[in-house]
This record gives sequence, structure tokens and C-alpha cells, in this order.
Amino acid sequence: MTSDAPAAGAAARPDLTAPSLRRRMACWLYEGMLMFGVVFIAGYLFSALTQQRHALEGRHALQAFLFVVFGIYFTWFWHKGQTLAQKTWHIRVVDTAGNPIGQARALVRYVLSWLWLLPPLALSWVLGAEGGETAVLVIGWVLVYALLSRLHVQRQFPHDALAGTRLVHYAPPPQPKKPKKPRQP
Repeated sequence: MTSDAPAAGAAARPDLTAPSLRRRMACWLYEGMLMFGVVFIAGYLFSALTQQRHALEGRHALQAFLFVVFGIYFTWFWHKGQTLAQKTWHIRVVDTAGNPIGQARALVRYVLSWLWLLPPLALSWVLGAEGGETAVLVIGWVLVYALLSRLHVQRQFPHDALAGTRLVHYAPPPQPKKPKKPRQP
């Protein structure tokens, strides 16, 4: 486990500013929409490999397959600094000192990021909740979990604090402008 204390000089570095909660949650929702494409392709690949004909056939194997596919997706992109949604919202994943994270830390962050969903799903299973009740539990937990970042000194989500990572604002460097060609009469 790593310390939640900011690295020396980190507070003075503007590139380590946490994005607003609203922006992080918008990125989170956009990421969810993009994951539909990943699920579609992974599901198609899984059904082609297993020759399953019914949606409920091998559903636990499909869930395990999707867990691995998601892990590869997020670990790869976080190791590179950003997922596609994070690029859109100018958010980057770094370690507590502001350095890029390695694949091992990205994998730890991926496993810990399931704190977004596993607690309400486990509670739903224990309570025997139906679909609508489960949705209320999940939405309520996501709101509580997101608001927990307000209690962190650097405004980070709990899984980031535990993984030794942080989300920071990242504006890509400006591209040099190409000189305009003179118009010919």
C-alpha cells in the first residue's frame, strides 16, 4: 500500500490537479458506453470459440472471459496513460508522484476498480433482490462511492488511493500550426 500524502512539490504542480467530480463521472459514463462495443466484440468472439447456441449456456464462462477482456483493455490503456474516454475528457492515470503507471499497478487498479460494482451486487445477491431493486442498490452505491472522493485530500476515488494511482487533468500539448499557403490569383 502506498501513502496518500502528496509527493514533494505535487501540490504546486498544476498537472497533478484532480479533474472535477462531474468531469470524472461524465468520463465514467462515456467509458461505459464504449464498453458496449468491447462487450459486443468479446461476446461474439466467445460464442464463436465455444459454439454456444443459447445465451444462458456457459454464462459464467462468458462472465469470466469478459472480466479478463476488460482487464486487458483497461490495463493496456492505463499503462499507456489514458483510455479512449479519458482522452476525450482530458484525464490521465498516473501514480501518486505524477509518473506513468506500469502494467502491474494498472492491473491492481483494475481489480480494485470493481469496488464500483461488487459491493451492491453482492448485497443484491445476499438479499435476493430483483432487477429494479438491484438497479437502485447499484445506482445508490455509485453515488456514495463517487462522493467518497470528496473526503480524500487529493479528491481521488477510493480504489485510486488504495492502488497508489490518481486521476489528473491532462491537456495534450498544442500541435504546431502549419503555415498557410499563399493564395494564387
